[in-house]
Amino acid sequence: MDITLALGGGGAKGNSHIGVIRRLEKEGFKIRSVAGTSFGGIVAVLYALGNSPDEIQTIFETVDQSKLYTRGPEDGPSLLGLSGVRKWLDQVVGEKTFDDLRIPCAVTAVDANSGSEIMLSEGRLKDAILATIALPGIFPTFRMNGWDLMDGGVLNPVPVSIARILSPDLPIIAVVLNDPMDRPVQSYSIPMPSIFPRSIIERITKMNFAQSLDIFMRGVDVSSRAVSHFRLGLDAPDVIVRPKVHGIGLLDKVVVADVAKLGEQAVEEVLPYIKRAVSWQNRIGKKLFGVRR
Repeated sequence: MDITLALGGGGAKGNSHIGVIRRLEKEGFKIRSVAGTSFGGIVAVLYALGNSPDEIQTIFETVDQSKLYTRGPEDGPSLLGLSGVRKWLDQVVGEKTFDDLRIPCAVTAVDANSGSEIMLSEGRLKDAILATIALPGIFPTFRMNGWDLMDGGVLNPVPVSIARILSPDLPIIAVVLNDPMDRPVQSYSIPMPSIFPRSIIERITKMNFAQSLDIFMRGVDVSSRAVSHFRLGLDAPDVIVRPKVHGIGLLDKVVVADVAKLGEQAVEEVLPYIKRAVSWQNRIGKKLFGVRR
């Protein structure tokens, strides 16, 4: 039962991808390729390198989430830095490239200058990840091949089109982390290091700057929902898996195992549709090649 995955972006919500993959494997599905955007790009790369869902979960559980967004000399203009993320990537992927992957994989980014979507499927893995997670204004863009790359979710929140390029003959399972258009928009806050007292954190969140950021992020959320909605209609994945991660913010500190379980539950809800899509694809394939059932 061969399939390909399109893993959507969504920050901390993306830990649910782990549970999705775990449950799919448990049901006997073979993931032959994987495309990812933003956090989905991180999971896609780690899985394509040969890490099991349990191993990916351990990788995320052992990272100190409070130290990921510190600023370093390499960070350009942005609210938060990615110095901690760079150090973490040095540990988990090092200097490995797309040539080291066990299955085909690609991640998406957007060139801030041309406005074009960029499919990243060669070169260093950590460079591709730093590009696909560069949320505009929040994290610095990543300079690569003459591009100033930012989060692929700007144009392709759930990279179904990329998954189809990787495996044009396989059913595409799209994991969508954006809320549906009819859900309320949640508020956002600046992620603060745990060393700060609660009184200081509360004072900062009441400042005009923090409130402006909240409105900006709500706008990003609404825009991302709309782009995701229209792209899914256009790109037409075979099955949509939508974990119930509405209450989780992009940069929230989460219990990875709990969010992963939401992914497993989401697969359970659509399992009959996935099996039907695979069965239908097998019938079409046999018909095309003249094989009788």
